[in-house]
Amino acid sequence: MSLPLIPLTPAGPSADRRAALNQRIRLLVAATIGYNVIEAVVAITAGSVANSTALIGFGLDSVVEVSSAAAVAWQFAGRDPEAREKAALRIIAFSFFALAAYVTVESVRALLGTGEAGHSTVGVVLAAVSLAVMPGLSYAQRRAGRELGSRTAVADSKQTLLCTYLSAVLLVGLGLNLLFGWGWADPVAALVIAAVAVKEGREAWRGDACCAPASVAGCADDCCAGEG
Repeated sequence: MSLPLIPLTPAGPSADRRAALNQRIRLLVAATIGYNVIEAVVAITAGSVANSTALIGFGLDSVVEVSSAAAVAWQFAGRDPEAREKAALRIIAFSFFALAAYVTVESVRALLGTGEAGHSTVGVVLAAVSLAVMPGLSYAQRRAGRELGSRTAVADSKQTLLCTYLSAVLLVGLGLNLLFGWGWADPVAALVIAAVAVKEGREAWRGDACCAPASVAGCADDCCAGEG
C-alpha cells in the first residue's frame, strides 16, 4: 500500500531570497550606523552646552554602538574571523565599561551639587526622534535576520532596540528637568544608562548572542518570545 506523499518544508529561504535578505540587512545596518553617528554628534554637543550628563552619556553610547560595529567588521576582515572574535568582544566590553564608569562618576558629581544640568530642548527633540526611528529599524533588521537565520543580525537588532529604551529614559530625564526644573532627574537618567552599559559590557565579555533561530520554524530559546 502506498502512503500519501507529505510535502517537505524547505530548509530555508531560496538563494535569491537569501541574497535579497543579505542586501536588506546590509542597508539596515548602514542606516543604523549612519543615524548613530549623527545622534552621537548632536547628543554630545547639546549635552556639553547644557552640562547634561545623561545627554552626553546617551551620545557616548551611540559612539560605542558604532565602535562595536567597527570591531565586528575588523573581526570578519581577517582570514580567520574566529581567531579575532575574543579580541573583538573584549574591545566592545571595555568600551561599555569605560562609558559606565564615566557616566557614573559624572552623575554622582551632579547629584552632590557639582554642576547642575541645564535645559536642553535639542536633547528632548533628539530623544523623541530616536524613540520614533529606532523601533522600526530594529524590527526590520530582526525580522530579516530571523528569516535568514543570522545570529549576528538578530543580536545587532537587539542593540538597536536597546537604544529605544535609552531614548525613553533620556526623554523622561530631560523632560522632567525642562518642565519642572528637576535637575536631579538628569543624573538619575544617566545612572540608568550607566547600568545598561554595564549589562551590555558583561554580555559582550561573555560573548552572549540572543535569539538565534535553530530552524526556520522559530527561535531556539525564549529570548524573542512575543516577537512578530
